[in-house]
Amino acid sequence: MLMEGLAKFPPRPTGAGDMFQLFRDGAPRTRASLVTETGQSRSTVAARIDALRSIGLLAPAGEATSTGGRPPSTFAFDPASHLAMGVDLGATHARIAVTDLAAEPITMIDEPLAIADGPDRVLTWVAETGRKLVAQTGREMEDLVGIGIGLPGPVDHRTGRPVNPPIMPGWGDSDVPAELFARLGAPVMVDNDVNIMALGEHRTTAPDVDDLLFVKVATGIGAGVIMDGHLRRGAQGAAGDLGHIAVPGPADIPCRCGNTGCLEAVAGGGAIAARLRQQGIAVETTQDIVDLVRSGDVAAGQAVRQAGRDIGSVLAASVSLLNPARIVVGGILAGAGEHLMAGIREVVYQRSLPLATRDLRITPSEAGAPAGVVGAATLVTEQYLAPSSVETLITAKEVM
Repeated sequence: MLMEGLAKFPPRPTGAGDMFQLFRDGAPRTRASLVTETGQSRSTVAARIDALRSIGLLAPAGEATSTGGRPPSTFAFDPASHLAMGVDLGATHARIAVTDLAAEPITMIDEPLAIADGPDRVLTWVAETGRKLVAQTGREMEDLVGIGIGLPGPVDHRTGRPVNPPIMPGWGDSDVPAELFARLGAPVMVDNDVNIMALGEHRTTAPDVDDLLFVKVATGIGAGVIMDGHLRRGAQGAAGDLGHIAVPGPADIPCRCGNTGCLEAVAGGGAIAARLRQQGIAVETTQDIVDLVRSGDVAAGQAVRQAGRDIGSVLAASVSLLNPARIVVGGILAGAGEHLMAGIREVVYQRSLPLATRDLRITPSEAGAPAGVVGAATLVTEQYLAPSSVETLITAKEVM
């Protein structure tokens, strides 16, 4: 009972970095309210406000309502003080956004770009385009505190290096952080594209959902896992690799990973397109499938719904294991609408236990295309604004 009681009362902030976290909700605060929230003396609170203002994270936000006498001044988080950059690289597309410290996009670009062109060409394009976007904001490169980048393949999150990426020839073990740092001069954080999409969806449309699975359905299939409000990558960063879980039944279908019967080989965009071609339907890309479904093609609609059922059979196990409150489905194939969603819901609600599905919502992505760049920028802002990082910034400022 004692531990349950303590859990309701999180520890009060101690240092300036901890106190700053109170401001990240965007609400203005007075010195007096901070004294109450932190339990610290007025002089300590005043000193920490000054320290946070010195590094640009707090700014005056007007005056509070007076209860008698001079109205007290308020202070609030100033996300416009610095910039972050989010980069979302797919198999055939690239998006870059320059954001503020709340990961809100200020300017963004979306262009065709083949990841198979290799790291030198792709990262050179990222650097040149990123510089142009920063210039469009009217700011200097010195205002950029970091770059987050999502890649369409497995990534060792600790080093930022791709690990045997099947659709990224020439990228294996490429030192992406060092190569991009050399071009832009800002710290670089790298993750796979599904993780950054999960972060972006969580931040923009579901900030109050602590347990969420984001499922990307395109040529490949993968998931980003948000548990207890945080992205979970697993021991080697391989958590959420739904695409290479075996689907019950069609065990003889070969997958590009070398195994057979994987979900991606059964229900990914390439697999659906291959089956439709066998029926004499002219289709090449995943977008072609979506266009056929939207035009009312019966065979395409049936194929996508069956893909949804196959995906649902794997997600049903995930629901029983992780008990998410929401499953969000994104990626190109999600554009097929209810055909895919109905197939997924049909199997998940049928095969998962009632307790796990009682309040479970399965929805299409609401954040859409910007989810990836917002999530990539969030990688940067979460690190830059962490208590220890804020303390380091203050110490460095005091030494100057």
